[in-house]
Parts: sequence; C-alpha cells; structure tokens
Amino acid sequence: MMHTAVGWHVELEFQEDDTHTRAVAMVRLPDGTEVRAHGHASRHHTDANQPRVGEEIAGARALNELAMQMLTKAHGEIDQASGRTSHPIHV
Repeated sequence: MMHTAVGWHVELEFQEDDTHTRAVAMVRLPDGTEVRAHGHASRHHTDANQPRVGEEIAGARALNELAMQMLTKAHGEIDQASGRTSHPIHV
C-alpha cells in the first residue's frame, strides 16, 4: 500500500472595526479549486474591546462554514461517482 502526503493550505483574513470582526477562510485544494467561507462577530457595547476574541469567534465561524461546504462538496462528488444519493457525512 502506497502512502501519499497531501497538504491543504487554509488562509484566514480579518477586517475589524471597534465593534465588528469579519473573517474570510479560504482553502486551495490540490486540483486548484478554491473554497471560501465567511464568519462574523459583533462586540456587545458592554464588553471590553478585545480584538483577538472577535478574531477567534469570526474565524471559528468561517472555518465551520468552510467545513460544511467541504462536506457538501464531498457529498456531491460521491453521488456523482456512484449515481446514487450518499448517506449523510457527520461532522
């Protein structure tokens, strides 16, 4: 059995102001396909201004959306190859 090392590079970018953080997550797949997802966080006016926390929340939401898009993509590829509807892929 041959083992192949494959790597994915995931990028996260953030845009922030005093109350909002927006994140974009993007993965480039070995076939050149790019998948993008977005996440958002809002700071409640009574919370301390902690940009790192906003990045963590918005980034996690973007990565979660990216994961869901990848599962949907995989489902489509399984269904296309098999000619039938695949069973749900659980996270």
